[in-house]
Amino acid sequence: MLRRVLWLPVRDCQLKFLNQRFFATEAHHETSLIRNMALVAHIDSGKTTLTESILHKSAYLAAPGSVDTGSTTTDFLPAERERGITIQSASIPVKWDKWTFNLIDTPGHADFGMEVESASRVVDGAVVLIDSVEGVEAQTKGVWRQLDRYGVPTRLMFLNKLDRPGASFRSSLVSLLTHRLHPNPVALVLPVASFRTEDYMRAEPGIQGLVDLVKWEIWKWTEDGHSTIQSLPRTVEELETSGILPANHPMMPHLVAARTTLLENLSMYSDELMEHLLALPPGPSSYLDVEMSAIIPHLRKATLSNDILPVLCGSAMKSIGTELVMNYVGELLASPMDVRLDAESTNGPLRLLAWKVSWDKRKGWMTFVRVYSGTLKRQSSVFNVTSGQKEKISKVLLLYAAEAQEVESLPYGSVGVILGLKFTRTGDTLVDARHSSNSSQTSLRGVVPPPAVMSASVIPKSHSDLDPVQEALHALSRTDPSVRVDMQEGQLLVHGLGALHLEIVEGRLRDEWDVNFELGSRRVSYRESLGPGLSSNVNNWTTEVAGKPVTIKILMTMEPLADDEQGDPVWDGNLVLGPSGKPLLSPDAFRDQLDPMANIARGLSSSLSNSPHTSLPLSHIKIHVTEYNLPRDIPTSILAGASSSILRTRIQEAGMGPVLEPFIKLKISLHEDTMGKVVKDLTENGGEVLDLASDTPAMDGDEVVAYSTDGLYIPPEGLSPSSAASTSSKFSNDIPRFKRTIHAVAPLSRMLDYSTRLRALSGGHGLFDMLNAGFRQVSEARRLEILREIGRA
Repeated sequence: MLRRVLWLPVRDCQLKFLNQRFFATEAHHETSLIRNMALVAHIDSGKTTLTESILHKSAYLAAPGSVDTGSTTTDFLPAERERGITIQSASIPVKWDKWTFNLIDTPGHADFGMEVESASRVVDGAVVLIDSVEGVEAQTKGVWRQLDRYGVPTRLMFLNKLDRPGASFRSSLVSLLTHRLHPNPVALVLPVASFRTEDYMRAEPGIQGLVDLVKWEIWKWTEDGHSTIQSLPRTVEELETSGILPANHPMMPHLVAARTTLLENLSMYSDELMEHLLALPPGPSSYLDVEMSAIIPHLRKATLSNDILPVLCGSAMKSIGTELVMNYVGELLASPMDVRLDAESTNGPLRLLAWKVSWDKRKGWMTFVRVYSGTLKRQSSVFNVTSGQKEKISKVLLLYAAEAQEVESLPYGSVGVILGLKFTRTGDTLVDARHSSNSSQTSLRGVVPPPAVMSASVIPKSHSDLDPVQEALHALSRTDPSVRVDMQEGQLLVHGLGALHLEIVEGRLRDEWDVNFELGSRRVSYRESLGPGLSSNVNNWTTEVAGKPVTIKILMTMEPLADDEQGDPVWDGNLVLGPSGKPLLSPDAFRDQLDPMANIARGLSSSLSNSPHTSLPLSHIKIHVTEYNLPRDIPTSILAGASSSILRTRIQEAGMGPVLEPFIKLKISLHEDTMGKVVKDLTENGGEVLDLASDTPAMDGDEVVAYSTDGLYIPPEGLSPSSAASTSSKFSNDIPRFKRTIHAVAPLSRMLDYSTRLRALSGGHGLFDMLNAGFRQVSEARRLEILREIGRA
């Protein structure tokens, strides 16, 4: 008997609204239905394209914009539209079904890692995108570590670009295990490359549909982006004869196996689901009859506990899979209620975290905040716990990328923007000014900027331009804490995360602050470590207070950082311990700025920022402050001068230490016939080749062991007909030019023009990824070169 197949259009109710925008202007949502989420990935993995697709599907946009044409909503800066990359994170509230998503689109380039740092601090979940042609890439692992560092509890993977030639669902899934992102990635959907069997035989690239293994339904997309859904039959016999897929379709043998493995895997983390499955009648059809309502609660629980990593797939460019991403973000990612601390509540005292600060010529200073307790109201006063200053809020906004909508309040768990704060910086904690004296008010965990690796001199065009340039640099460093500004020997220097970062800094200074200057040549930021000499145990510092001599005593030990010890990013790779033996907070992180240890930390930070031998910042030093003695009636601020002087004296007595240079990890993809020339160039420029074949080299001497595939559903390569593995067996008569991958480490100073060099060496076919590998000690010959470069030889 033939069964009639009825395809129902998805979300017909939204189609009539596509010509108008829907703003979530009333920020009064049930907290359990809020999802604070970020899109993170390696550069060019499709984050902004997915954002546009989400805005389109949620009826915010009549049509999605394009990165290629510079018409996207979240990439609104001129430099972003000109270069086709995301430079700063952008936040948009999105209403989807019963949920409200505070969606943050982040940059993928390592030079703008500060934006991912700040976003990771305030989100409760993330959608991590992977290019299905490339699999896990260098910055994929970088952003994953950032999410780990800030304890982002829930994540979804979206395997994007399955419409591209060479895309592979299987290889992308396996790369999650190979690179050890998670031991238990669980595919919630399977891709349908084509509904015609002959397209699989011809290895046609593409994606036309998805099988939702949880809801047991199949989605189909037309060429114009419209989707339809149909429920799948609940028995194997009906599935084979339904005509939804041809009987000889390559996917047919794998549908039941995929759902069975999903449910069995999930039951390992839920006794209730395990009992439910054991009670089912025997036979291959029994698992097909399990309803979605019996699966989702256990799937959500396993996601919240990080027992599984849900995996979705599709094509953001064609808006394939976007609805499923949104559905599962709502169903599975954490809400503020899932991750709240004991002191946090809807009706509790107000507490905010400033996670980003930006400047607008019309609106002035805009402070992005997340409400961690209470409700924020406009025209209220807040107290900055971090800086000890009281500020007045003028307006509260919901920001839709470049467009703003004023609201009366922001409830607990929400993300928004406030205007009127003049002194607040990224990472500051704000509380209700009326409760600022409450001793229980402590600082929330802040945002740690990545260390600068490159610098350039800033030369004002005239003497009258000096003050405007300095003011502009100060304002810029407030909006981007990864930009550091200092004066060395009368020269104004700006430090950043890379060459592209400094280019963007230069453009923003000209475009946003209209200042006149020239940017000098780029140079990397070196570091100095502790010298080999023995220092006298200077522990005292004498000064005058109110005309009377005062002696301050601070006991501290100082030694080079051991090989097995990890430096603290807050202290630029140094390890600074307090009297308790625990790491000391950075000076600005102390709740009470009059705390004696806060002032000691401020003095240590000052001395470590500038070596008495080379003027370079000091790094890889372990300092343990064991005791201090402050006479009565002496202000604690004097401890800053004392600790700075004592530490600087002891560093000077130890002599000049080793010079450290920033290194980078390189992943270079090229044709095999040009590999020899590229390897020779790397070694001639101080690089070290780690691996010439596999995709997971031993980095820094540590062997990488992939997670096991036992118990996981790993689809066959044939589900992605145009993948390299599929086509190699079908078209064995073709002789391709073999591609090879080189993994290496090299000094950043020798790689500033590597894009041009690699293009020439590889005939234009070479591609490379670059990732920060930290600072390493240089040889004596290289040390002399660096000292001559900075004018100290």
